Amino acid sequence: MELRGTAFDPWQELQAYQHSKPELAGKFGATSIFIGTMRDFNDGTDVQAMTLEHYPAMTQKHLRTISSEAQQRWDILDTLIIHRYGEIHPSEPIVLLAVWSLHRSESFPACRYLIEELKARAPFWKQEKVKGDSRWVEKNTPG
Repeated sequence: MELRGTAFDPWQELQAYQHSKPELAGKFGATSIFIGTMRDFNDGTDVQAMTLEHYPAMTQKHLRTISSEAQQRWDILDTLIIHRYGEIHPSEPIVLLAVWSLHRSESFPACRYLIEELKARAPFWKQEKVKGDSRWVEKNTPG
């Protein structure tokens, strides 16, 4: 679990993580991945940038909790969560989630669980920069 204040390349992060875990080599048959990126619109308005704020210790605890919950519910080998904070621009990755398991029947639902729980429960606050103004965004979980 990692919180980042700078941009990252999800594919490089995924590859580096797998290389850092030689104990996973040959053990998994499925890796489910979710990459969330920033859109340039919301609620019918063009968005130029977004700032994500959080409380580091509280957010880290939440990410560890949802990862642990997923490992209890499904037979998975490992999880990876990288989430941005700070100023983010359209097309930049915000979140990378990965789940490794023996079979896809375990990794798919576990990966979906991670993103849904992160969106619903994680202590992040969004402020969007729109033309000449900014606005706080109320938390919503769909999509």
